[in-house]
Amino acid sequence: MEILGVDSSWFVSGALLLLVIIFLARCVAIVPTQSAYIVERLGKFRGVLHAGFHVLVPFFDRIAYKRSLKEQVLDVPEQTCITRDNVSVNIDGVLFLQIISPEKSAYGISDYEWGAIQLAQTALRSAIGKLEMDKTFEERTRINQEVVEALDDATAPWGIKVLRYEIRDIAPPPSVMEAMEKQMRAEREKRAVIAQSEGNMQSQINLAEGAKAAAIAESEGLKQAMINKAEGEAAQIRTVAQATADGLDAVARQLGADGGVAAAQLRLAEAYVEKFGQLAKAGTNTIIPANVGDVAGMVATLTQLLRPGEGLSAGSARQTGD
Repeated sequence: MEILGVDSSWFVSGALLLLVIIFLARCVAIVPTQSAYIVERLGKFRGVLHAGFHVLVPFFDRIAYKRSLKEQVLDVPEQTCITRDNVSVNIDGVLFLQIISPEKSAYGISDYEWGAIQLAQTALRSAIGKLEMDKTFEERTRINQEVVEALDDATAPWGIKVLRYEIRDIAPPPSVMEAMEKQMRAEREKRAVIAQSEGNMQSQINLAEGAKAAAIAESEGLKQAMINKAEGEAAQIRTVAQATADGLDAVARQLGADGGVAAAQLRLAEAYVEKFGQLAKAGTNTIIPANVGDVAGMVATLTQLLRPGEGLSAGSARQTGD
């Protein structure tokens, strides 16, 4: 049989080849790495296909959903949040999540991405409402943690694991920004004044400590100088006393030698005459002893004192005899 001059067998062969290709396409499923396919049989969940080669029953099995098991990044749109002190701030963020159970993400919610974003915005508004405006900048880590905890509990039935949430930007109103800038400027000026006063105080303390140390050093120097002077005078006194003792010892030894007494008599006579002459020159009135001319007698008396063994007793005996 021919149709328009072409053998009908070619049409039959082409149709059979097309049916074979469709059959093979519906029988074979190749799942990439870090992916999962949800298979339904006659509209009912049959199983999850993970990475690899899989064979399906044609016309009965079909791939209903395809899920990526990689970590996903969702952009949370900017929204207006009201703080505890009734200040409106615009905040946006980034949400990181991962599918743990592909079948739950397919049948637990119609759109898990949209649901996660809505939950993130709701949890963020709740966390911001507990804080004052100034604390929102300081408590970013705490806010992120609260959002993650709220999302983790809510998305567990969806087979989703929320890994982290990060606030990207916090934009207060222009009036609040201006007030914050004034406050920051005042704080900087306050810190500058405090730093300057502390520097002046430390400078005064250093000067006082320096004066104190100088006074102590000066007093220690005076003390050491007085000690050295006293020790020098004591050493001088000891030296003079020792010299006097040595001189007396030498005189005593000379008196015991030959001619020592005669030499002593001569020195005594010279000293007597010299001192008497000086006494006469010192004033207008002079007391003269009765025996002023008896120099020999005076020297003899002193000589008796110088001789060993005689001393005052001999002189007393002589006076008594006279």
